[in-house]
Amino acid sequence: MKSVAGSLKLDLAQYREKAAFSQFASDLDQVTRNMLERGVRLVEILKQGQYVPLTVDKQILIIYAGTKGYLDTLETSRLGEYEKQLYPYIESKFPQILENIRTKKALDKDTEETLKKALKEFGTAFAKKSDKKSSKS
Repeated sequence: MKSVAGSLKLDLAQYREKAAFSQFASDLDQVTRNMLERGVRLVEILKQGQYVPLTVDKQILIIYAGTKGYLDTLETSRLGEYEKQLYPYIESKFPQILENIRTKKALDKDTEETLKKALKEFGTAFAKKSDKKSSKS
């Protein structure tokens, strides 16, 4: 958890600093806008429903996705839906990821590679589902 959350702390600190600064600046460069957008997403994924806490392995999963940029292309309003669909997807197709995180209490190199693959696959599947829903409307 520390290895994943370590960058989260830094990302959120940079986000808060840039957010405070951006209130006074009218035009921001692309790097700053990207950092602000990621910060908004990180804050959003840290929210948990009352009486429905996430297990540590699932927290690591979503924080990893957020800090490594897997959520950067999603609209903030869709993050809850993404998260709800992510956990069952990982549990059914890549159960070894969550099991390894639970038993080893660390994200080793092999597990991280599998996690990257799983997040890419899920991101593609999630985008396709979203495209189908938007074309029906």
